[in-house]
Amino acid sequence: MSSLAAVAVVPPGLEEPAAAELRTLGCDEVAAGRRAVGFRTDLAGYYRLHLQARLPFRILRELARFPCRSREDLHAGVQAALQTLPGWQQWLAPEDSLRVDATGSAPGLAHSHFSALEVKNALVDLQRQHFGSRSSVDLEDPDRSFHLHLGGGEAVLSLDGSGASLHRRGYRAAMGLAPLKENLAAGLIALTGWDGSVPLADPLCGSGTLLIEAACMALGRAPGVGRRFNLERWPDFNAALWQQELEVARGLACDRLADGRPLAPLLGLEQSPEVLDQARHNAAAAGVTPWIDLQAGDCRDFRPPAEPGVLVCNPPYGERLGEPGELEALYADLGDMLKERCSGWTLWLLSGNPQLTGPLRMKASRRIPVSNGGIDCRWLRYEIR
Repeated sequence: MSSLAAVAVVPPGLEEPAAAELRTLGCDEVAAGRRAVGFRTDLAGYYRLHLQARLPFRILRELARFPCRSREDLHAGVQAALQTLPGWQQWLAPEDSLRVDATGSAPGLAHSHFSALEVKNALVDLQRQHFGSRSSVDLEDPDRSFHLHLGGGEAVLSLDGSGASLHRRGYRAAMGLAPLKENLAAGLIALTGWDGSVPLADPLCGSGTLLIEAACMALGRAPGVGRRFNLERWPDFNAALWQQELEVARGLACDRLADGRPLAPLLGLEQSPEVLDQARHNAAAAGVTPWIDLQAGDCRDFRPPAEPGVLVCNPPYGERLGEPGELEALYADLGDMLKERCSGWTLWLLSGNPQLTGPLRMKASRRIPVSNGGIDCRWLRYEIR
């Protein structure tokens, strides 16, 4: 089957673990960029990524790339690119709705909204010339979702196979006030190296996303199973191939680790009864309730399992939750608890405010830059003595 070029759009800071995930899922020529990972795969692989990849927001299938140094270059390039597609009339049928998004810039094309509008105009002008009618624009659920990226004197026109962002697994109807996106949570867990063989605990678990993503990863719950994707409406959609990949993804789910051992304990603590209920609802919707012990309680009262393992934590850092004075006290108390009860454990803490980690009175051994909802953060590793 012929190879196709594609790009996975990923959270900032997770480019390298995303590249590793793509290689594991069979992609070739994998190259990490900024907020994106380029690669090649075949149609089966493209389907596989939508069903199994945990870290991308979107997976864009490249249609064409062409020189672009002006608005006129863009308009002509889009039309020429579309007409080189085999059966392009099916891809651009006027009865199908469309949406266009754009990133990057070029001379005369400094604003992404304007660039997207120019691509849309090129598409509907082409439709009027050939069909005498044009597609409607649908921003919520389009039949064709085009994506343009401008940079380095070049335009790359792609199709988005995802539809709704891939971070939306479908299990999290309920969430706390400042939730981590599911793909970011999965990436943070991947960075810890946790593999399910030692305990994992979150003493400030909120709506449970870190623990749920960890359990799903360890137990082979493919994130895309049960979802609908935009690619299922494409003219070259191969239903038999899709069903084959879907069955493989479903078959990955198990109740134990890949080597047959039981999953080590996963423990979460949450002070708010309402948020704890949300976490339990989310775990049930994700199908991992039997493996996650979600308890009511304050992080100061956390009692770890006897066997040392990995602690993960996304405490409030003042951007959306918490007052500075209260937060400093929280971090100080958290540090005291960890040093008193969690000797031998490794802590990974997401920090969006370096001033607040001082009261922990602990020295980080790793600092990995990531972005959480536009907030510049660090995923910090501490060895607890």
